[in-house]
Amino acid sequence: MNSYRHSVVLDVEKCTGCTTCIRHCPTEAIRIVSGHAEINTDRCIDCGECIRVCPHKAKKAMCSKFEHYQHYKWKIALPAPALFGQFDGLDDVDAVLQGLLDIGFDDVYEVAKAAEVVSGYTRLFLKSEGIKKPVISSACPVISRLITLRFPYLKDNILPLLPPMEIAACEAKKRAKQLHPELSDDDIGVFFISPCAAKVSYIRNGFGNYKSNVDVVVSLSDIYFMLLSAMKKNNTPQISSEAGMIGIGWASSGGESSAILNDSYLFADGIENCIQVLESIENGNIPQIEFVELNACIGGCVGGVMTIENPFIAKTRLQTVRRYMQVSKNFIPKDANFVPESFITEDLPDYTPISRLSDSMAESMRMMAKMQEIRKELPGIDCGACGAPTCRAFAEDMVRGINADRKCIVLEHKKNSDDCGGTENDS
Repeated sequence: MNSYRHSVVLDVEKCTGCTTCIRHCPTEAIRIVSGHAEINTDRCIDCGECIRVCPHKAKKAMCSKFEHYQHYKWKIALPAPALFGQFDGLDDVDAVLQGLLDIGFDDVYEVAKAAEVVSGYTRLFLKSEGIKKPVISSACPVISRLITLRFPYLKDNILPLLPPMEIAACEAKKRAKQLHPELSDDDIGVFFISPCAAKVSYIRNGFGNYKSNVDVVVSLSDIYFMLLSAMKKNNTPQISSEAGMIGIGWASSGGESSAILNDSYLFADGIENCIQVLESIENGNIPQIEFVELNACIGGCVGGVMTIENPFIAKTRLQTVRRYMQVSKNFIPKDANFVPESFITEDLPDYTPISRLSDSMAESMRMMAKMQEIRKELPGIDCGACGAPTCRAFAEDMVRGINADRKCIVLEHKKNSDDCGGTENDS
């Protein structure tokens, strides 16, 4: 039984079975059955591509509503750096941070602040002996889950550092208890303002056996609209940002890579591009580099499906915001020679293959041979009319016994034409 709790869900009433989603899903997790989409939860990586491309808005990301969690006595906002790229004309992130306080949060802890510390310890980790390179960033949950499903030999390449969101959550709770010792753990609620569905799933499921310190995930788009009115009323923000250019830069693709402060890195965005990079790493067809940053969304986190602004416009706005910032306001100790245990996770996800046909090698070989027989009969045009994304996927479904009553429409049409004695032009 699948125990992974997903955030990407289907609204069956809105789905028309148009096949747009099955043609864009990078793991072939979607089929059209009985006139609407069905999502295979074992294959889904919560990348949000189906949400992005669905013309009928039948896919959506499940998030919590801020107003539903007012029972916490102390509510802490963790704004993702991508939030600052959503506002037109923003030249001071303090306006956003003050706005978060004005809409009902009691404290704000910038994820960008934690990102600068994580960048420092990443640089230190890359100097360690005996680590497998290139080191692959663990910041994007989609990439980590994708590796567990399709690239088992790259598991040891994943950076074993907690993402900035987790570090921020830990530090935010620690600060709250120091300032208000009367508060219990149950009194404090940490709200991550997320730009993407994958981080919702990460917080629900943890990282391997690690349980997230974030209590509630709210959509960046929901908070954005709440902030608009609050920011218009307050022109004199009181608080001061604790992050610099490096932290804010994590919102865009390449920001994490540039923070390692050397040129031995590669970064890519867009899930298909990321898959190609992972395939190259697995095959050894990649230059000798130390670090790889992969973001499933185009443009990085600014391209998440729960953002408002076009990712390229958001990136441009962030460039303006970062222009007058310090490079970094957060540094690891100068004498640090190891990464603190609180920053490390040893609970890497287990490999759960999605392409294995059977646990038995003999049975897998038999099923593969049967797939090849079926594929020889299929037209190979990958039209998706059968409800599967490709002819190969259709053949795999057949041998697995999944929706085995489906037919190839192209073959059926050809068969019917042949039974009728050909077309009018043949007579």
